Amino acid sequence: MARIRTSRRRTTAASAAAAALAAALLACDATGGNAPAPKGAPAGARPSPSPTPSWDTSPQSVAAVGDSITRGFDACTVLSDCPEASWATGTDPEVNSLAVRLLGKEEAAARSWNFARTGARMSALPGQMEQAAGKSPDLVTVLMGANDACRPAASSMTSVASFRADFEKSLRVLRKERPKAQVFVASIPDLSRLWSQGKGSAMARRIWSLGICPSMLAEPEAMDAATVGRRERVAARVTEYNKVLKEVCAQDDYCRHDGGSVFAYEFGRNQLSRWDWFHPSRDGQARLAELAFTAVTAEKSPAP
Repeated sequence: MARIRTSRRRTTAASAAAAALAAALLACDATGGNAPAPKGAPAGARPSPSPTPSWDTSPQSVAAVGDSITRGFDACTVLSDCPEASWATGTDPEVNSLAVRLLGKEEAAARSWNFARTGARMSALPGQMEQAAGKSPDLVTVLMGANDACRPAASSMTSVASFRADFEKSLRVLRKERPKAQVFVASIPDLSRLWSQGKGSAMARRIWSLGICPSMLAEPEAMDAATVGRRERVAARVTEYNKVLKEVCAQDDYCRHDGGSVFAYEFGRNQLSRWDWFHPSRDGQARLAELAFTAVTAEKSPAP
């Protein structure tokens, strides 16, 4: 997400939403509908479809890709990345990252890697996936897409078609090197709920006016038709992006979607950075780690 100038004053924060689910994996027919039956099979017999690969709830290495959220931007100091506070691979005990929960502190330091970049959009994900694949991880975490919606204007948001194409390309890049690496895909946070909760705070409005996510947060108190329509377009685009993430993930046997848990999670005042009222604080990073750990370690994806 975009860097901004902010005050060091501690502020109250907005809410952005919670509940947990995860997307189901799809099985595929190994030989195809028109393939002949194997030798020795009764006439007219069809081969049994291949079972969906089981999900490993105890991966032994983790690579993270994404944007400023996964870099821990503004979680520790103003206008700075803080990867040690990352929900995915951080070492901060207050966060208790996904990697630490899965591997333990010492092993996480040796067998987890963070390739996320502050300000990155989905178009940057294929390159990050290539870097991640170079480490041969058992699990790759993805949290990406907020910057595609957080643009100077709603008209400059990434198209849904481009967003889909770049995400599909990212998985192809990973599969070329790591055909069976597991992928955990987190949904994009609900930007409209953040606006609705923070618009009443003079401090939040002052911070947002410096340029954070203007497509959604510019003129937060304005309620004219044009401004309301702009916010609605951004909210709809985030919903469309999240649908793409879920659909594309469902087409990959080794991908698990969070089912919308990040989008639905309610970030309270303690879960948002005191410097920008937008990025997760250490406590917010810890909540993201908890949601991810619950999804990754579940024996089965929860029913939608």
